[in-house]
Amino acid sequence: MTSRLGAALVITLSDTAAAGGREDLSGPEASRILTEAGFEVRAVEILPDDRPAIETRLRAACDERISLVVTTGGTGLSPRDVTPEATLAVIEKPVPGIAELMRVEGFKNTPRAALSRAVAGIRQSTLIINLPGSVKGVRECLGAVRPVLAHAIETLRQSSLGCGE
Repeated sequence: MTSRLGAALVITLSDTAAAGGREDLSGPEASRILTEAGFEVRAVEILPDDRPAIETRLRAACDERISLVVTTGGTGLSPRDVTPEATLAVIEKPVPGIAELMRVEGFKNTPRAALSRAVAGIRQSTLIINLPGSVKGVRECLGAVRPVLAHAIETLRQSSLGCGE
């Protein structure tokens, strides 16, 4: 069964969570919010902070006709935070307003939101959005972009040539 907005995939990017060293809380929270928004969340996956692995999974998700991929984690300043670089290597068109909107919303609660390197963009007819790795950050950022998600997904669906749901 496909939902109104189509399929979504949540990918948590964390060396520690991938190794079983901590429970992933941000991925399930993103899944909950997306389900409430009208997406069919196909999976919540956990990958280490490994750029080639992230790029491979993002490309595969687009080939699987996923409407929306959200990543959580890996957007900070540490040397292992490579999510934005992986996303930029995969997308065909950036959608900078989404990342800007998330930073503005986050900045209302903490000036540290300005340090986020999150990006958003399109590959084929899939929208990819990087979220922070915290539950609070996921809630704030998805709350900020939720009002534009349906329109973005519908626009991509209508303009695709059979490359999306």
